Amino acid sequence: MGGTPDRPSLAKRLRIEAHAVWLVARDPRTPWAARLLCLLVAAYALSPIDLIPDFIPVLGLLDDALLIPAGLWLVSRLLPAGLMAEHRAAATAAAERPVSRAGAAMVIAIWAALALLAWSVVRWAYD
Repeated sequence: MGGTPDRPSLAKRLRIEAHAVWLVARDPRTPWAARLLCLLVAAYALSPIDLIPDFIPVLGLLDDALLIPAGLWLVSRLLPAGLMAEHRAAATAAAERPVSRAGAAMVIAIWAALALLAWSVVRWAYD
């Protein structure tokens, strides 16, 4: 299921494409209509919330398998020539960099602190 060294797995390719679309959305050369579509595609690809939940057999994964590639295709049609390839190369290079465990720990700590703060506020409001 994993990819070979010269061909990444489907999940890694999806992460690379979503990152490339995010980079395209931030590029000033991107037309506004394409920029909005890029943001929608990247948000849908990276969001844990789907139109059809993944636990529904077949349909849950089918929406990801159809909507995301269709969005990527449409984005590539709206962009100037070469722009998507440029950002895809940047996203691929970024995917090959090592992951910062300290950065991940910091993000988790911030989320935990925010959850604790929210819990404290809720408890204080109901006491």
